[in-house]
Amino acid sequence: MTTLEQSYAYCRAVARAKARNFYYSFLLLPPDKRAAMCAIYAFMRECDDISDEPNPRGAAGAREALREWGAQLDRALSGDIDGHHPLWPAFAHTARRYRIPSQYFHDMLAGVGSDMEPRTIANFEELRRYCYLVASVVGMTVIHIFGFEDGRALELAEQCGLAFQLTNIIRDVREDAQNGRIYLPQDQMTAHGISPADLMSASQSENLTNLLRELGEHAKRDYARSLELLKLVSSDSRRSLWALMEIYRRVLLRIEARNYNVLQERIRLSAFEKAGIVAQALLRR
Repeated sequence: MTTLEQSYAYCRAVARAKARNFYYSFLLLPPDKRAAMCAIYAFMRECDDISDEPNPRGAAGAREALREWGAQLDRALSGDIDGHHPLWPAFAHTARRYRIPSQYFHDMLAGVGSDMEPRTIANFEELRRYCYLVASVVGMTVIHIFGFEDGRALELAEQCGLAFQLTNIIRDVREDAQNGRIYLPQDQMTAHGISPADLMSASQSENLTNLLRELGEHAKRDYARSLELLKLVSSDSRRSLWALMEIYRRVLLRIEARNYNVLQERIRLSAFEKAGIVAQALLRR
């Protein structure tokens, strides 16, 4: 059986190796909260791996693996962590300690499951629901670790998650389309005269640029509204939250600076730039 200490060590190793944007913000937290964030990240990483990695039995096998993962989740939350994945002791300990609603984790699984097959999004309301499942519930989970008392924090965390996911969707539009996943709302694509083939073109059309800019403006408004969340989480977590929000916001600003031209290359921040944001966060009060 994996001990609690071994489980947290495993989760820290996963976060260091794969968390990228998230891990930089983890470094700004007190040790106990940092460990909890790593445990939640390891759970999300495993969910994504089940969805993204090839399964010998194809889509049916991947869906079955996700169902089994959900069953292990339920057992772990009920206290049965013997003989399963090494992340469960740390994950279950974190969920109990920070009183994270179990529904959030099932919503995450639903979001992952929705990405297992080619898909389209009919309109912005459907997109918002998708973003809730794959990003907003993550934000709502995280602020339980950060600590909050004002109920408005949950609404703002949901909004912040929407901004993060819209940024991801804009940045990854070509890669997603190549994998059969089109997250741009179909009604807006039609209004702009955009076809699925346009998302994989060697050159970007003005129509696509205009649509991406519309989504970018929406994300910018959500980032601006989410800033109030910084005042609502516990003081020892504010630097971490600011760094995470700033990393994603700057990705969007870089996309905007390049006129939303995202088909030629994946736009990102360098490790040096992310480290600079962490340094800025350390100077904040």
